[in-house]
Amino acid sequence: MTLWRCGVCGYLHDGDDAPDKCPKCGAPKEKFSRVSDEEAALITKARKTNYLHMKLTRFLVKIRKYAEAGIHENLDPACVSIFNRIVKDSHENYQSILAELETHMKKKKWG
Repeated sequence: MTLWRCGVCGYLHDGDDAPDKCPKCGAPKEKFSRVSDEEAALITKARKTNYLHMKLTRFLVKIRKYAEAGIHENLDPACVSIFNRIVKDSHENYQSILAELETHMKKKKWG
């Protein structure tokens, strides 16, 4: 499979040939260029990691909500302390993932 990049918006297309027009911005086929084999291999490899990062962010949001509910219950100081750590850690991990995904995008390891 070959990867093609829209020169207008950066959309990546998987296929033997570029699409007749870009599904994202409508640019004509002539605006697509073939992604080098080296870059395509990097994008393909990074897709799984990117997917896992996105899944983890959804879990981290849920974990944070559960911990916030525990803080609200305020059962005892030890429980609240654990829930506060979880809120802090889940937020830091969420932000770390976003920063890593931004790095992937800047290195064109996204698609």
